[in-house]
Amino acid sequence: QVQLVESGGGAVQAGGSLRLSCAASVRTFTYNYMGWFRQAPGKEREVVTAIRWSGLNNDYADSVKGRFTMSRDTALNKVYLQMNSLKPEDTAIYYCAAGRRPYTEAVVRTPTSYDFWGQGTQVTVSS
Repeated sequence: QVQLVESGGGAVQAGGSLRLSCAASVRTFTYNYMGWFRQAPGKEREVVTAIRWSGLNNDYADSVKGRFTMSRDTALNKVYLQMNSLKPEDTAIYYCAAGRRPYTEAVVRTPTSYDFWGQGTQVTVSS
């Protein structure tokens, strides 16, 4: 069983930055990819970005391209989400997740492709 713990959420003004972290409790071979999702009130959970643990693939939602960057630290079993130029529409609960299927863009964009989820961290961006 993999436990994922997010941290780093908070409240910022538009144009500001935040860095989210996600720590995994087990060694990396347990899963093949990790992703960040977000869910705003009244909306479905959507993918923000995903990365293949080998580092060969990294995909982003169009809405965050050029502003958000996902990275990983294989030694610490951590992933990070650096969020710059934040907008009010980025306000949501952000979740990290890990999955074990073969990596494809379609797979990592689908919430049901993930086997383990963190508890989420709130990000609030004010205008």
